[in-house]
Amino acid sequence: MVFLMMGAWAETRVLFTGAQGFIGSWVAERLLDEGAEVFVLDRPPAELSRFRLRGLHERCTPVGADLLDPASLRRAIDGHGIEAVFHLAATAIVGSAASAPLGTYEVNVRGTWNLLEACRVADAPPRRVVVASTDKAYGDHDELPYREAHALQPRYPYDVSKACADLIARSYAHTFGLPVAVTRLGNVFGGGDFNFSRLIPGTVRALLAGERPTIRSGGLMERDYLYAEDAVEAYLAVAESLDRPELRGRAWNASIGSPVSVLEVVRRLIEIAGSEVEPDVLGAGTPHGELPHQWLDSSAIAGQLGWRPAWDLEQGLEATYRWYERSSAALRPGALRLSAP
Repeated sequence: MVFLMMGAWAETRVLFTGAQGFIGSWVAERLLDEGAEVFVLDRPPAELSRFRLRGLHERCTPVGADLLDPASLRRAIDGHGIEAVFHLAATAIVGSAASAPLGTYEVNVRGTWNLLEACRVADAPPRRVVVASTDKAYGDHDELPYREAHALQPRYPYDVSKACADLIARSYAHTFGLPVAVTRLGNVFGGGDFNFSRLIPGTVRALLAGERPTIRSGGLMERDYLYAEDAVEAYLAVAESLDRPELRGRAWNASIGSPVSVLEVVRRLIEIAGSEVEPDVLGAGTPHGELPHQWLDSSAIAGQLGWRPAWDLEQGLEATYRWYERSSAALRPGALRLSAP
């Protein structure tokens, strides 16, 4: 049974790209629970996905549009009277982007400008447009944490593609007055992420299977994290900020704000699991295409929009582990027991 909160998004018609993905499913579910009508690009969700497990495929309305077909996006916006857009669709895995850069640039960059142009020329342009960027768009800086005023200077395909989308999105606000904002989040984690090449779900799966978690680097890279429920609140705060014209065209950082090493995250999960195994550290140093240290300053979104994380890393990791522990029996046989990449 679905309980509607009928909040600030009640009866708002939202076009959501990437709702079938991990983060997108969390944000889309919250919008639905608040009474929004959520339209998604018509593509089959993965059988093993949070979008399907939570029944969101039955609550969202599919539309025949494609990010690489700008005419179809314009028809979707005009035909459904879209009032808000959340653009989270992307080629999102760093390794995949490096091995297939052309497809990454097509989806992450061209797909973004196609969508923004469709919004700009629509009969009634949406009142709120939120585009997902990433902390990786900042690239390598001597001064950390990243602040929104830092230059974007990425080097690798995924990072570059997201920085391009970030700049294009903000250009549509400053040049055409489109009500656009950009989110730059830390590493979002929580229940329902089935991309087991990522550190947290991969580690949890190994522990539930009684295996040693593997670390492909030397384990000393430091990253910033954000629990999924806090990521949802950040997205909604940024979207609602667009009702204030002076805040349009902004980028907003959001994270817990405390850098933690890969090895420390794995050890905390081992402790939560009640295990005594040691992680299997396979590498040394920082892998090619990665940076040794990345974390965000979220003081702007806290001071101006009132957003602050409600979950610290320990609470988020505990909730995430317990989600997979509870859900493992309900998932297809072996879903959580395959060897982690």
